[in-house]
Amino acid sequence: MKVAIVTSFPDDPGAPVGGVEAVSVNLIEALAKFEDLDIQVVTTRQTYSSSVIDSWGRVTVHRLAWAGGSTLRHASGSGRRQMQEYLTKIKPDVIHAHDTYGLMTKGMAVPRVFTIHGFIYGDTRVSGSRFARVRSYVWRRIETAGWADQPHIVSISPYVRERLSGIATGVIHDIDNPVSDRFFDTDRRDNGTVVFCAAAVTARKNTLTLIDAVAHLADDGIEVELRLAGSLDDAHYVQRVRGHVARRQLEKQIIFLGRIGTEQIHKELSSASVFALTSLEENSPMGIEEAMAAGVPVVTSNRCGMPYMVRDGESGFLVDPNDTEEIALRLRQLLRSDELRRSMGTRGREIALDRFRAANVAARTREVYLRAVQARTGVDALVSA
Repeated sequence: MKVAIVTSFPDDPGAPVGGVEAVSVNLIEALAKFEDLDIQVVTTRQTYSSSVIDSWGRVTVHRLAWAGGSTLRHASGSGRRQMQEYLTKIKPDVIHAHDTYGLMTKGMAVPRVFTIHGFIYGDTRVSGSRFARVRSYVWRRIETAGWADQPHIVSISPYVRERLSGIATGVIHDIDNPVSDRFFDTDRRDNGTVVFCAAAVTARKNTLTLIDAVAHLADDGIEVELRLAGSLDDAHYVQRVRGHVARRQLEKQIIFLGRIGTEQIHKELSSASVFALTSLEENSPMGIEEAMAAGVPVVTSNRCGMPYMVRDGESGFLVDPNDTEEIALRLRQLLRSDELRRSMGTRGREIALDRFRAANVAARTREVYLRAVQARTGVDALVSA
């Protein structure tokens, strides 16, 4: 079965940028182990001036030149036309689109599967960017129309399923994101002082509030270091954050690592005491999954998809992302108790083993492909009869 996976895919699979690329790498690597699947990855990037075809093991990777315009225009205009023409040429048995690539495959007659990684309209609304509400409204109209068109949708969280209620007309399949096996084999060296966060420094990720929570701990004389691993591309917000750190004299406690690769994230988690993510909008963050797989307790927001990942008081703590004192309280509890960190980390790893192993996720995804193809075959048979 030839499967076209249309997604954001990194130039270096060992250094994915963002959750969608990390998921794509983990899923594709696991799917490639099925001998009956011919995996064709199709991706675009603004840095591509011309289209090229290369390979990653048994996987063929088609890198298409950017057709021009913003992400929205690319996904719904010239980029969409280019993508559909290219997919028609390679003739897949099934198309599996991720994120905004689902807009590009909208309306195609080939059996289709679509994984929703985030709600762009929701992310935009809390982005703090200019004209956020207007842009959010436009994205909502476009996204909901795209969801309604999909015959098969992979829901990575019950939060996604809830958002699709009354909109999606296709079959919804509940499948978690996959985590690389390396995170399940983590040699923990926790010294009780390190809080790690793998997320872009942005308003949506709520970095300032997390920094303020760590400042509370430092003010109380608690030895703590917050290590922030993520993009620093939002120049205006990053400037605010750095200025805040300087004013609070937290340069020794707040470490900006910038964007780092999978191996470095794995290394950071090996020495992290707590993983913290206090975002305002998320579906199913890869950072939380990786931390759980590595046996690191999690402090995260009590909203959106995060409560479906972390069991409050069992594998971590859920907090109000706007309540600095509550965040500080939970971090303090974990940093002060070796036993609590150990027990929560162990429980988180047990949950991750059950839900996030790449081989299990790939097997379930393959079943969706088979179902999509069989459903289409049945429709064709009825039409020909």
